[in-house]
Amino acid sequence: MPLSAVDTIPIAFRHAVEQTFKPFRFGQWNRLAFVGLLAGELGSGGCHVSNNFNVPSSGGGEVGQIPHLSMPTLSQLGIDPAALAAVIAVLVVSALVLGFVFMYISSVMRFILFDSVLTRECRIGAGWSRRQGEGFRYFLFKIAYFILTVGGLAVLLGIPAALALAAGWFRDPKQHIAPLVLVGVLAFAALGIFLLLMAVGFVLTKDFVVPQMALEGIGVVESWRRLWGMIGTDKGSYAFYIILKIVLAMGAALAVGIATVVLGFVIAVPAIAMSLIAIITGQSAGLTWNVYTITLAVVVGSILLAVFLYLVSLISVPVIVFFPAYSIHFFAARYPRLEAALHPTVVTAPAQDLPPAPPLPPNPEPI
Repeated sequence: MPLSAVDTIPIAFRHAVEQTFKPFRFGQWNRLAFVGLLAGELGSGGCHVSNNFNVPSSGGGEVGQIPHLSMPTLSQLGIDPAALAAVIAVLVVSALVLGFVFMYISSVMRFILFDSVLTRECRIGAGWSRRQGEGFRYFLFKIAYFILTVGGLAVLLGIPAALALAAGWFRDPKQHIAPLVLVGVLAFAALGIFLLLMAVGFVLTKDFVVPQMALEGIGVVESWRRLWGMIGTDKGSYAFYIILKIVLAMGAALAVGIATVVLGFVIAVPAIAMSLIAIITGQSAGLTWNVYTITLAVVVGSILLAVFLYLVSLISVPVIVFFPAYSIHFFAARYPRLEAALHPTVVTAPAQDLPPAPPLPPNPEPI
């Protein structure tokens, strides 16, 4: 009988412990952190911090009255508006180009991470050379997934807004509170269902379509056709897998999030201090905000962010290994080819044909 989603948890946990700690190899740990970060397997928690500033009242004003604060203009800050607009345009274009580049890298790294967890050995160079075809097909799927998501959001939000605008509800919203609230509730309910379905589809693709593409070299459509047939015969197990994985991901995100906050404080304090020293030193030397200084600040900030994300990924290696191992062991019980790759049997070579043994001498005649 195939393993259930609950029974797979201790097996995946043991797999993660054995691969990361028995024995502990820093080179493997480092490579897994790098692959997990680029593959998008990094789990992190977030925190919302709100700052409340109490502005003291001026001497001649009323108690608690907030004085008028005028924001300095760009010219007062020494920033050229044209240079700032050029930098923003370059950053937007660069972000789009880098976004697609990293999407392709992430697609290939997804297969390298699958191989690393399956074989318990992370080899980035060999995996990058071997997984270009599968990674490119997965990259095309991601582009189609992105277009479908954006199109769905545009339809689900644009149609209700267009209907409300055509009906004139926005001209006098107080007179149309009830229909606006009803349409808003229906739109956001449909939006939530759509986002949930898209998220479940992406998780199923990442967990169960990628192994088929990796082991058989087939495309996304054919892999999904086979997976749909498997789900049809075992809907309850796959549904419970999704629910349990959400719970596990929330727990992992909380644990990694706490470690991330602690790491952030350790790194943020020196980084802010060095930034203030650099700004004060630059102002003393007569430097102003221009194209070069703004670009330098963006580059330095990007490097610091990349280092921080890598450190977060480094402390998240057990989580990076656990979740692919969880999906692999669950799916292996339902996909024989993955089971054979996960637990290869030792096949002994057949014995070579030997020449026949010489006949025994005949028994001597009795005297």
